[in-house]
Amino acid sequence: MAKYRTALPQLSDKLFLTDSGLETSLIFHEGIDLPCFASFTLLSDPAGCKMLTDYYRRHAALARERRLGFVLESVTWRANPDWGAKLGLDAKALAKANREAIRMLEEVRAEMETPASPMPISGNIGPRGDGYVVGATMTIHEAERYHGAQIRVFADTAADYVSAFTLTYPQEAIGVVRAARTNGLPSVISFTVEIDGRLPNGMALGEAIMTVDDATDGAAAYFMVNCAHPTHFEAVFDSGEAWTRRIGGIRANASRRSHAELDNSADLDDGDPAELGLQYRDLLRRLPAIRVVGGCCGTDFRHVEQIGFACAALEAA
Repeated sequence: MAKYRTALPQLSDKLFLTDSGLETSLIFHEGIDLPCFASFTLLSDPAGCKMLTDYYRRHAALARERRLGFVLESVTWRANPDWGAKLGLDAKALAKANREAIRMLEEVRAEMETPASPMPISGNIGPRGDGYVVGATMTIHEAERYHGAQIRVFADTAADYVSAFTLTYPQEAIGVVRAARTNGLPSVISFTVEIDGRLPNGMALGEAIMTVDDATDGAAAYFMVNCAHPTHFEAVFDSGEAWTRRIGGIRANASRRSHAELDNSADLDDGDPAELGLQYRDLLRRLPAIRVVGGCCGTDFRHVEQIGFACAALEAA
C-alpha cells in the first residue's frame, strides 16, 4: 500500500490499535535483561529480532482480524544520544539501530497490512532524560537540535511520522515538533502525567498542549497521554475545553501505582485487562477524537485485546 507520510490514516474516523507495554512484557514475562529499558538493543541479535517481530505480528493480527487500523510504533524510545552513550553506542551505531527498527516494521507491514487495516509506521522518540522525572531541562532550541539527530534518520526511512512519548515538559515537545517539521515529517506528542493528572513538572495537561500548539502553529498531528493509569487523568477531560479535542490517542498503564511506586516495585502490577478496556471505552465517550488506543507499562496482549474489544464495540454502537 502507499506511504502515509502526507496523510496519516488515523486522522480519519477509523479506530487504530497499537501495541502494549513492550519493555515491561520483555522484562517480566520473557525474562529479558533490558539495560536502560532499551528494547532496541535486541535488534542486534537474531533471536531478539524474531521476538520483536513475533510481538508486532501478534498485535497486528488482532487489529486485522477486527478490521481495525494498527500503528506500528518502533522500538527506538531509548535510541537517542544520551541513552545511547550509557549503552556504549556512538552516533553511527544509533543511526543504524533506528534504521533497522523501521526496516523491521516495514517487513511486518508488508506481511500484515490490508486495505481494511492500514498500518502506518511511527518512529518513536523518547525523552532525553527519564520519562518519570523532569530532571535537567532543555530550551526549545536545545531540544530541537538534540532530537533532530534521530528525526533526520527517520526522515530517510519508511517512517510515516514521529511520536515522542513520555515527555514531561512542553519545551522538549516543542523542539520535537519543530525538528519533525523541518525534516518533513508529521509529529505526535505524548505527555506522561502524575496521579493528579498534571505533568511531572507540575503543569496542567491542557496548558502543556496549548503551549506546544501556540509555539508551533498547531503543527502536531495530535496529542496523546501515556504511562499513567486512566484514573490518574480522566478527570482533567471533564471541562470539555477546546484542547481536549487535540487528544487523539491513549496508551495507559495497567497499574494505578504512581511513578514513584512503580520505580520502587520489584513486581509487575498488570491490573485487570477487562476493567482497563472498559475505562478506555469511557474515555472514548468523553473524547471522540481519540483514534489510537494501546497500552504502556504493565500491559500486554491481553490488555490490548480487551481495549480493542471495548472500544470497537463502542464504535459499532
